[in-house]
Amino acid sequence: MSINTLITTIRAQEILDSRGNPTLTVTIGLGGGIEASASVPSGASTGANEAVELRDGDPARYGGKGVLKAIKAVEGVIADAVRGLDALDQEGLDRRLIDLDGTPNKERLGGNAILGVSMAAARASALARDLPLHAAIGGQGATLLPMPCMNVLNGGKHADSGLDFQEFMIAPVGAPSFVEAMRYGAETYAALRTLLHRDGLSTAVGDEGGFAPALKSNEAACDYIVAAIEAAGYKPGRDIAIALDPAASSFGADGAYKLELGGAREIDRAGLLAIFGRWIDTYPIVSIEDGFAEDDWQGFIDQTAAQGDRIQIVGDDITVTNPIFIREAIDRKAMNAVLIKLNQIGTVTETVEAVNLCHQAGWNVMVSHRSGETVDSFIADFAVAIGAGQIKSGAPCRGERLAKYNRLMEIERALGDKALFANPFTKRAQSEALS
Repeated sequence: MSINTLITTIRAQEILDSRGNPTLTVTIGLGGGIEASASVPSGASTGANEAVELRDGDPARYGGKGVLKAIKAVEGVIADAVRGLDALDQEGLDRRLIDLDGTPNKERLGGNAILGVSMAAARASALARDLPLHAAIGGQGATLLPMPCMNVLNGGKHADSGLDFQEFMIAPVGAPSFVEAMRYGAETYAALRTLLHRDGLSTAVGDEGGFAPALKSNEAACDYIVAAIEAAGYKPGRDIAIALDPAASSFGADGAYKLELGGAREIDRAGLLAIFGRWIDTYPIVSIEDGFAEDDWQGFIDQTAAQGDRIQIVGDDITVTNPIFIREAIDRKAMNAVLIKLNQIGTVTETVEAVNLCHQAGWNVMVSHRSGETVDSFIADFAVAIGAGQIKSGAPCRGERLAKYNRLMEIERALGDKALFANPFTKRAQSEALS
């Protein structure tokens, strides 16, 4: 007996994200009685070309951050346009939303409003077909679990630690499975807490669950991570590696970068590249994301040429999950991996297009949460669906971060012997996993 999969109802509600700021959840109902919901995250460190969030701008309510306008768009013009469409036709639905908005960055209806509808429709489609979300989006061959890159020390816009660089992550590259990777990470995180407490440093956490101690230098963050890896009984580089997200747009522009910690100083792109080179020589670093500002194409190009054969060079603010900028990055050889965030572009379909471009270029893909998150685990299934091979969802701490990691452990268990897990920072391992 077939289920009626035509969209009949759409409603939205204002909720709070992990920073206590408003966002929205969208619920779609189908003719057959199925309902599905999806919640939209929000970033603090954002690229200039991201899809625009529609906010109310009323200073008397949530400091202007309310999303009642986005809710009105969902329940009004969007609902009128998509009611009666088949939820099974994700691309058709998303194209209708894109055309309805009619702007390059979704500023009319709001990327947050549009994405909520797109994600809820994908989830409703999965329920209608009695499939897990990852199989509904990626097919039955979607069996690769992503390497978790866990943010254990926070800086930049995500904490008041004073660290110039935003994220210091650990990647359990030697783990044999996703569930074991989480154990490696959680044990190292616990060891890091112990070391910081021993030294009288704060173990309060930043937006993404990583610790936010006041350290004397940026390098000290890597020193503590290496010590924590060893204290947890693992070998740095072999079992657990380091991944960085400096989020350089927050401290640089026009090829100039200002570092504050350890004495204020301004350096050019060559100076910053030299710092990364020294760190790669000293620490078990396998990935650097946004090592240069979003307007510094030459910085990315130089880093890829100089260090791209040693580590993963990831674009985020510069590419914003947008096929236009990813194509440019491919043409200019500006990186060898791209960060993928659904709310940077605004629909499931466009996100899949961005991922496919990366795969065609032989580039790595890392699916990412946002600093302002919800307990929605959509990106966990999405990472498996697209064969990303990597995900970052913050520290092994805080419910909105763990929701994604715990969902991935569920998926691995459900897949059983079909589940694949590999170190994505070695091309051979990734090739074997995807073959």
